[in-house]
Amino acid sequence: MSTGVIGQHLPMDRIADGVPQLYKSLDGGHDAWLKAAWGICTTDTFPKLRSRTFKLPSGRQHRLAGMAKGAGMIHPNMATMLSFICTDAAVRSDALQAALSHAADRSFNAISIDGDMSTNDTVTLLANGAAWQDAASKQPIGLSDADYASFRDQLTDFSAELAQLVVRDGEGATKFVTVSVENALDFTQAKTVASTVCTSALVKTALFGQDANWGRVLCAIGYAPGSATNIRPERVSVTFSATERPNEPLPVLRNGEPVPVDESFAAELLRNEDINIHIDLGLGHEQTKMWTCDFSHEYVSINADYRS
Repeated sequence: MSTGVIGQHLPMDRIADGVPQLYKSLDGGHDAWLKAAWGICTTDTFPKLRSRTFKLPSGRQHRLAGMAKGAGMIHPNMATMLSFICTDAAVRSDALQAALSHAADRSFNAISIDGDMSTNDTVTLLANGAAWQDAASKQPIGLSDADYASFRDQLTDFSAELAQLVVRDGEGATKFVTVSVENALDFTQAKTVASTVCTSALVKTALFGQDANWGRVLCAIGYAPGSATNIRPERVSVTFSATERPNEPLPVLRNGEPVPVDESFAAELLRNEDINIHIDLGLGHEQTKMWTCDFSHEYVSINADYRS
């Protein structure tokens, strides 16, 4: 686990010498979590912390707490991002791994800031079973147990919250963008199209410029891997919207045909911070979401001045 300069050796002697001292000063309070969250930051502008309490179908209350870091070089599979999640649930190791893989695919592997990936990334999930210490039966949750799906879904939603904080802190970002793809042939196509749109520099700069440019979105859909044989342009529809203005969608392409757009309204809509790009492929029934941000002048400045 490292977020330092690529290719540089870590000062392992200093790290090894410091671990015993850190162990002696462990604390579970909020300030300790906050210090830890700041301690893993690099170009981040704020620490990323979340916690929640929830009940499983069995009726027992559980907790999740976690932190993440990342602001640049973010793209599936996670890139230069770290996340540490803890729970007091008692879960079998195979069920814990399955739940984390499911959650990561729909959260940390569903975000992109700049399309770049690093040599270092980690998402760690620790479960100590403390919620079951006073229980007569301490059988951990297994894959076939009724509590498993509920725990997995809680973890997935929790992970998505942390992942979205990473995008909101994207280097130089001024907008948080949700790209939704629906009616794809299968999940792979939906994810591929969403990922390609999320990493398109032309789409991201258009959003920074408050330009509802459906042509750049359609272009990205067209060059997504596999699209040459599977996409039917005459079935594709694209709509922009702002989360702050849910009742004012802006359709720009319907079944492959441009929709007349009031450019002043479009620019006003895209001045909002939370933007949605909704893509309907008109081919099947699969759907997915990914989260990204825009590209600003500040992104270039940050990465010209900072060695990663």
